[in-house]
Parts: sequence; C-alpha cells; structure tokens
Amino acid sequence: MEQAELRHWENKCIQEESARCVAACPLHVDARECCRLLAAGQVDKAWAVLAKTMPLPGVLARACDEPCKAACVRSDRGGPIEMGALERFLADNAKAVNPPRPLPSNRKSVAVLGGGLAGLCAAWEMGRRGFSVTLYCSAPSISFSLPEGVLEKELESLTKLGVTLVTGQEPTSDLLEAQLEERDAVFVDGDAVPRGLMAFGEPDELTLGTSRHGLFACAPGIESPVFRAAAGRRAANSVLRFTQGVSMVTSRELEGPYPTRLFTSLEGIEPTPPVPAKGGYDAAEAREEAARCLQCECMECVKGCVYLKHYKHYPKVYVRRIYNNESIVKGTRQANKMINSCMLCGLCETVCPEDFSMAEVCLDARRFMIGKGTMPPSAHEFALRDMAFADGDRCALTRHAPGTSASDYVFFPGCQLAATSPDGVERAYADLRARLGSVGLMLRCCGAPAQWSGRDALFGESLAELKADWEGLGSPRIIAACPSCMKLLREAMPEAEIVSHWSILSALGLPESVEAGGTLAVNDPCAAREDGSLRADVRSLLDNLGVTVVEPRYTGGLTQCCGYGGLLSEVDPELAEAAARARTEGVDEDYVTYCAMCREMIARTGRRAVHLYDLLYPSEGMGGARPVTGHSARRENRVRLRETLLRGLWGEESGVRAEDWESVAVEFSEQGAAAMESRRILKSDVQKVLLQAERSGRHLVHAETGRFLASFRPVVVTYWVEYEKLEGSHLVHNAWSHRMHIKGGQP
Repeated sequence: MEQAELRHWENKCIQEESARCVAACPLHVDARECCRLLAAGQVDKAWAVLAKTMPLPGVLARACDEPCKAACVRSDRGGPIEMGALERFLADNAKAVNPPRPLPSNRKSVAVLGGGLAGLCAAWEMGRRGFSVTLYCSAPSISFSLPEGVLEKELESLTKLGVTLVTGQEPTSDLLEAQLEERDAVFVDGDAVPRGLMAFGEPDELTLGTSRHGLFACAPGIESPVFRAAAGRRAANSVLRFTQGVSMVTSRELEGPYPTRLFTSLEGIEPTPPVPAKGGYDAAEAREEAARCLQCECMECVKGCVYLKHYKHYPKVYVRRIYNNESIVKGTRQANKMINSCMLCGLCETVCPEDFSMAEVCLDARRFMIGKGTMPPSAHEFALRDMAFADGDRCALTRHAPGTSASDYVFFPGCQLAATSPDGVERAYADLRARLGSVGLMLRCCGAPAQWSGRDALFGESLAELKADWEGLGSPRIIAACPSCMKLLREAMPEAEIVSHWSILSALGLPESVEAGGTLAVNDPCAAREDGSLRADVRSLLDNLGVTVVEPRYTGGLTQCCGYGGLLSEVDPELAEAAARARTEGVDEDYVTYCAMCREMIARTGRRAVHLYDLLYPSEGMGGARPVTGHSARRENRVRLRETLLRGLWGEESGVRAEDWESVAVEFSEQGAAAMESRRILKSDVQKVLLQAERSGRHLVHAETGRFLASFRPVVVTYWVEYEKLEGSHLVHNAWSHRMHIKGGQP
C-alpha cells in the first residue's frame, strides 16, 4: 500500500469526523464528551472539558447561546440537548479549574484595544500562545448579567496568563497609532471601542486583517456571545501567523463552524423529550438531560461485524495498522492475523455511508504480502490443500449426462456441498436430469480459497482448468447450487451463462413427494447479499414447501457472514465460531440456509440448521439433526460421491482406486477425534503416519501406558500420532502437527 492509498482509505472512514454539535460550535466545545462525563456523574471532569476549550469559561458557560442545538442529531428524536442549561449547571456546581498554562514567551508584543467579549477572548488566546499582551479599555464590559464575582475571577485568570490589563483608558486614535508603532500587532474589539476608531475599513472575513499593516479587528454588531469569543480566537490565530511570517489564509477551514461527514444512525432511538430546565437543573436533572446525548459516532460497519468488533477499533485505525504491517522489512508483523481474519463479505461497504471496504483493503494486503513473500504459508495452507484435493483425480469429475454426448446444462454443486451433503447432490443431479434432460456434471472447487487467500496466480490456474472442463462440455449453461460459486464464477467468467439451482427449481416446481412445513429462520449467505432475485427464489421455494419464514435482524441485503468466508475459520477458529453465534442471535427458530458452509457453521454452535437440500432431497431421519461434517468426513464424502456416480451412472470402475494408506484400519478416542478436528489433522494424515510406522518399524513407546508415538512428514507438515494397537486396527488417542523438520526423523 502506497501513502496515497493510505490517505484515500483514511479519508473514507468518517468515524474520526467531528460530531455535528462540535462542528457547529465556533469554539468547537466538545459537547459530546461533556455530556458523557456529566451523565456518569463526573461533574468536575465535565467542567474541565468545557474549560479546556472555552476562553473565560466562567463567563461563556453562562452566556452560551447554543449554536450547537440547531445541529444536534437528537432534534429528530425528541428535541436537541439543552446544552446551555447544562453548561450553566456546571459553571455553578463544578470545582474551579486553573487557567491553562501559557506557552513559553515568543518575544512578541501585542496590544488589544477594547474590553468587550471579543477583546477579552483575544487577549486570553494570545496570552496562552506566549505573547506579551496589554489590553486597554475603559472597563471590561460584558453585555449580559453574571453572578457576582464571576467576571472578576476570570480577569484574575487572564492576568495569570500574562495579560496586562490597563483600565480607565478610553481607546483613541492616538493610542492606536502609538501601539502600532510599538507592538508587533494590534487587535481592535469593534464592539467595545468608539465608532471613529474603525476608520480603517471592514476587516477581512477570514483573517480579520485590515488595510493597516499589523492591525486586526472584528466588525461591530456580532450578536452571539459565542461568535464574539470565536472572533477573538480567530484574531489570535491570525496574529500568530502574521508574527511568524507564514500564510494568513491556508488551512483555516476548520476555524469557526464547518461541515462534518459524521453519520449517526437514529434506528431504534426513542423520541425522548428534553428535561425541563425551569430555573436551572439540579444534579439529577442535569445527569438525566446529559444522558439523552446520543454520543454521536458512525461505527455502522462495526455494529454488524464480529471481526471489526473483535479488534476493538474501526477501519481508519485498521488501515493504518495494515500499512505499517506491510512497511516492515524485517521484524514481527503484528497485523498478519487481523489481515487474514477479514471474512471478505462486504457488509462493511454495504452499510458505510462512504463505501469503505475492509474486504478490499485486506485482500489487497494479502496479495501484496504474498507477492513480497512475507505472508506465512500456514495461514491458509489447510484450505488450499483441501481445494487441491477437491480438484484432484480422487474427487473431480466432468461428464456429459449418461448416454449423451452433449450438454445443454452442467450441474456445478460446489466442493463444500459435495463434501457435506453427497446424497443430496446425487439426488439433485438425478432430479435435474429427469426434468431437463441433457445435464452434465462438474465436481470440483470454484477456486474461492485461492482467491480469498490472495493467491491470484493459483486462482488463475484453477480457473483455467475449470474453464477448460466447461468448454470441453461445449460451454453449456451452468447450474450452480452454491451462492459463493455463483458469485465468483459470474465475476470470473462473464462469458458463461450461470443460473442458480434455486431459480431452476422455482421455474420447474418442487421435486416429487417433498413435504416440509413448520417455521424456520432463513439464513442468507453473504454471497447472496447483492442478489435479490436469488433470495426471492429461495423464499418462493420455502413458501411452496409450506415453511413459514422468520427473518433475522441481519438478513437479505444486510446479511452477515457465518464465519467461513475469507477463510476466517482457518485463521481464527474461535472468532469464526463467534461470528456464527452472532449470526444466530435474536432468533429462537431452527435455521434453513442454502449455503453448505453456513449450515455447518451454524450447526457447530449447537443450533439446529438445515440446508435447503435437506428439505428438497431429504435423507431418512436427518434434517436439522444431521451432524456437523468433520474435515476428514468431507474428503471422504467427495471421494465416495465421485465413486458412486462413476459406478452407478457411467458404469466405470477404472476411475475408482484406493491409496495404499487407506487400507490402514483406524479408530479414534473422543479426545483423539476432537484434537484432530481442532488441529485440522485428517484421518488420511493419521493413516499415512501409521503406515510409515508399520513399514519402518520406527516409533516410540511410552513406558507407563504402553502407547506408541510415531511421526511422518508427507509434505511440508510433520504429523505425530499417539496410538495403541488393537487386533486388526489402531486406536488413536491424540495427534499433533508442526512445520519443523526433525533431523533424523521420519521422511
């Protein structure tokens, strides 16, 4: 990622944009934080937030005319926050704070003429910045009533900032000329000096500069106390730039009120009216009113994404981490797991007002790191090996329908449906042949694991093989049963006509002798989020099946990923399980889905879930009780499906063969089976270890238990198996794997 790309993505995330109340306030008082603290009963800290931003806080907090109210998001849900009343409560009840500590002297001298609010605030702000400031006035004049002693205390604070007050002296033209001669700059408060003193013309709206070199002024007639104070701050900023000899006009967009892009959803917000202020709030009333503040933020993407929530920030922070991660030449890349954990589902982009796509950022990062050779191969290795197995000669199959030499259609169920519901695939294919005639078959992977992992070269190779098989069948229309396959193939093969199995069934009608009924919650796969017609076809089928559908909160165009997408379940199984659990929240009914892995992920949480094939092509006594399919069983199911179809439909035995390690009889203890599943160790991996141990005679024996321990490195991973020998079989108690090569160990 280049710097320009980083800035592009940072700009898209609006979470760090100012709240509308802060942006509308010319002094940018953080009303949101003030309300948060006050609602929590932290009165002194809430006051400190105001005092940090406001000049003369004891005065302004009591005089604030609340320009923030017009911008308050709460306006549409009961009315804006009564910020003025809250400020007055804090000013009257909070512990006094010291004025800010001024910066070291900058050796510049400034005069302020006029003791109105703009002049006093200009002196305050310039004193903070290290200027030597002298304020000349007849007397400090505030045009609104204040409690006794308040103005005097703020004037004391002003002197603590190093400001010299010269009172009893009416500002005159002679005084102005003398100060212009002696000082580095002069500011004139237009509301607190004689009209004749403003003979230098209208000050510039942006800089408050005048036709006289070094003279700044605010025009008279500013009615709002807060805007008068803001004029004093603007003057101080201009004087600082002037005395430093830098541009007076650049980068001043955020002085005074400015637009903000921050979006805050009002979904689910009750229209609670303001707490009546009466003669002023007491502590309980102030807390109640402050609690009405919505604490405006966006976070739309984080609300619905377990992955984004898990890392406890928001996309702008994540993209910085990813940029830093990519920039490391040597050292530990801390963001690898975060990069590889994105489900690539695109929900963030769907809900983001600015279309921020974490999927695009993370996938590009994966591609970049793979290109640089800095992506650990272990992150996605198991999924890529599984993809290679699905595309290998034990599982892959491309045929015209039995007895035909051409195909109008080709059925493409996808590797995961073949792995988890081979009987359903077999019945679905028979149904399609019976009703459509010349329907060919393609059993293989669409290449999603390669694409999701960012291995574009591998994905290209897989896609080329798939296209060659398809073209070898005469380029028929593809009937896809898996939404992920359908989405990917439509993007990668625009020349192909790809229809969903569900659309075909909606047109043909239900298979014969199908009965369902009941109430089920529908789970839309994330790959179907942008395919409204696909979702409608599924609901039409469910309606025809007599199923009453319950829609979860995140459904249809806002559906969440189940935790399998983007290979999250391989990178962070615990987070993937959390994503699956989040998918089932808020719904008591059993689930129905039309994605094989959505069904598996939901079932892993302990919730009953069926695939639509379980309703359309049911197996005896299964349905929602169908167990989760383990990693080893998935592979065995693919092999068995291919062999069954070759024997039963095409009468072929030559394509059915067994490997020598498959003859090793093996059983598993409960602990052993659980360890293998969690560690992604297959039954075939264990069988290879046991066969190697038998052939070589090399193994360890535990002196107390008598169990054997053997290892084998068939490819790049070393497997260890703890087992005992049974009569005619082996009982596996545990299994491990690692990528280290043991010197002197099994090959």
